Amino acid sequence: MHEKRRCTAGELEDAIRLHGDQVYRMAYAVVRNRADADDIFQEVFLKFYEAAPAFAGAEHQKAWLLRVTINRARSELRSAWRRRVVALSEEVAFSDPESNDLDQTLRRLSRPHRTVIHLFYYEGYTTAQIAVLLGKRPSTVRTQLTRARASLSRLLKEDEACFLTVTEK
Repeated sequence: MHEKRRCTAGELEDAIRLHGDQVYRMAYAVVRNRADADDIFQEVFLKFYEAAPAFAGAEHQKAWLLRVTINRARSELRSAWRRRVVALSEEVAFSDPESNDLDQTLRRLSRPHRTVIHLFYYEGYTTAQIAVLLGKRPSTVRTQLTRARASLSRLLKEDEACFLTVTEK
């Protein structure tokens, strides 16, 4: 019986250095909570360490890590613990007030819409690549992206109208 291969410390460090920020941002984009995103980050790289998969290149490795991140984040959202516990409000302070407003607006989008927006705009994936990552048809991803943009636009206009109403008083 042969022992299961684990990746080396150097391979793990390289993966974290190359893709750690993207894994964390994806986890946070789905769960919208820093503590849960930290846990997911650790679990994803632990799985990477234990599985030691062979990759065709850096993009394949990145896709695998993001797929595992999305799956783990979804599991977190479905967990019995999460359904029974009321989370404390967590505000992420940004140095740029517009970034904070955008983050607040993104929180109001549905999870599928937040996910496709994040993968498309923040990670730079095409709709075909997102479809592979999410296990959906490309047309479904394009539809979700269109609806997410429309929702985001509507929410931003509502926020702008509220801001204008408050400042006019």
